[in-house]
Amino acid sequence: MPAKFQLNKAKNGKFFFNLLAANGEVVLTSQMYASKVTAKKGIASVQTNAADTNQFQQMKNKAGKHYFVLKAKNRQVIGTGEAYAGSTAMKKGINSVSKNAPKARIDDVS
Repeated sequence: MPAKFQLNKAKNGKFFFNLLAANGEVVLTSQMYASKVTAKKGIASVQTNAADTNQFQQMKNKAGKHYFVLKAKNRQVIGTGEAYAGSTAMKKGINSVSKNAPKARIDDVS
């Protein structure tokens, strides 16, 4: 299965998306959007910005787990990676997003 964006509708009526890797694992999750239109604009922003590895910021959470955020050119966070045990796994997650997001199709399950 190729990588894809899965567009979802939350119980509160807002929209969000996940980028799923070829193995079906979530590698990036968006914020909540008020409408499907704005969520699709968020996907387009991820597709545009993911190719530039300078748009990724590597971080650690309070539990010491590594994760990354993808930022748009205006420095707003447009996606967050999962928590990884180590920096090597996190870097593989970044590489997956960078490689797969630009051409990933959208699967609207909202």
